Amino acid sequence: MSYDDATFAPDGTDILTWLKDLSAAEEFFDALGVTYDPKVLNTSRLHIMKRMGQYLVAEDFSDLPTGTAATRARAALERAYRDFATSSPLKHRVFKVLEDRDPTKAAAPIQVFVPLEELLQPSEISDCGGVATQRCHQSDKVVAAPDALE
Repeated sequence: MSYDDATFAPDGTDILTWLKDLSAAEEFFDALGVTYDPKVLNTSRLHIMKRMGQYLVAEDFSDLPTGTAATRARAALERAYRDFATSSPLKHRVFKVLEDRDPTKAAAPIQVFVPLEELLQPSEISDCGGVATQRCHQSDKVVAAPDALE
């Protein structure tokens, strides 16, 4: 299936309806007549399609002739493809999981909360092979008792 002006009514939103019926990334490229390197598409297909969607949302397709709407959709796909053909998905970070894991941003500090009740509980100190040990109530780990370290 490929784009043909005769397939659509003059309303520009028809191109979007038509695109919604496509599923594989290759179908979008073939339908809009955009050439692609299968290696790039296999590596970044989800990123390219997500970026194309971002570009399409920024466009106003209302009251556009179908040919103009199709040209804009094609341009959005070409632009999205170029973004990832020349650099890695990690550089663009279109998905939240990649945005959250940005190595250029400092990691959020981990906050540890220990309830006062835990601190006030009597500890369980025992002699384990000549070394005094203490069981941590919160993590149930056995650690050397503070007195054993002196």
